[in-house]
Amino acid sequence: MIGTNNTGHSGRRFAEIGDAVYESSAEQTAEGVKQIVATLRQKLPETKILLLGIFPRGETSAHPMRQTNETINGLIAELDDGQHVHFLEIGKTFLQADGTLSKDIMPDLLHLNETGYELWAKAIEPKVKELLGE
Repeated sequence: MIGTNNTGHSGRRFAEIGDAVYESSAEQTAEGVKQIVATLRQKLPETKILLLGIFPRGETSAHPMRQTNETINGLIAELDDGQHVHFLEIGKTFLQADGTLSKDIMPDLLHLNETGYELWAKAIEPKVKELLGE
């Protein structure tokens, strides 16, 4: 689970080191994810990577953090090579029919509760089984 913390402070300072201030755009966050995947591929060339899309944030689809995460997901989806890197977008698993994010799944509209973790496990189980050859 990488990415959402890079954009969670949109419009605010992400980190201050000395006189430098760092903020992370959708493009910068996607580039960071790409670098992590490249490092994993280099160090573990035969490993299969299940790269999940960043989960939705904010109550509605109009929320800026949700839109940023969706932009990132579009960029990192391109890493799926069908052989070693497999992108899976399961964000809709956590949404209501009208696209809203329920506090019954993410009480603070960011962190999953027990129900959310169960939904997550069910959503990735078929792909995990496929990647394991089951």
